[in-house]
Amino acid sequence: MFALSFFRRDAPALKGERVYLRVPEAGDFYEWAALRGESRAFLEPWEPRWAPDELDRSAWRQRLGRYREDFANGNAAAFFIFESATNRLVGGITLGNIRHGVAQSGQIGYWMGQRYAGQGLMFEALLLLTDFGFDTLRLHRIEAACIPGNKRSVRVLEKAGFQREGLLRSYLRINGNWQDHYLYALIADDRRGFTTKG
Repeated sequence: MFALSFFRRDAPALKGERVYLRVPEAGDFYEWAALRGESRAFLEPWEPRWAPDELDRSAWRQRLGRYREDFANGNAAAFFIFESATNRLVGGITLGNIRHGVAQSGQIGYWMGQRYAGQGLMFEALLLLTDFGFDTLRLHRIEAACIPGNKRSVRVLEKAGFQREGLLRSYLRINGNWQDHYLYALIADDRRGFTTKG
């Protein structure tokens, strides 16, 4: 199967007009730590509680190892988002929980540095990753979950064609508290008009 064999080689860079996505590399540490550090107050309400060593090099090495292991096992594909004009890191996006067989599905998670939020960069990154999920990995369904109060996330998902399917009660432990999440999904047949091509 093409989708499974994809994970036996290096992940490609995914290129759009304003952003491109590529897998994280060891040399990204300083830029990643700086962007995450300056955006901490902006990100913490929407993420799992940060560990005390969240931005340390040792935690970064473990994170990279987990990204590589998940990719090698075909479970996830993690990308950093870079602004094409400047090559600056602006955020990250992952297609995880990838299942093949009868499910053919995955789940998207993402984060954006505070100074780059609201510029449409995540929207383009989301389109690139959904194209990758459907066209390269041959997934049928891609899901995303977001806290109802995260208006930015709700807007970007709906703009990209994701449909709200319901409320997941006490779904994920975010910043130390169990939080309800909206469940959004995009089906391969529903994405007409939302591709980055043409």
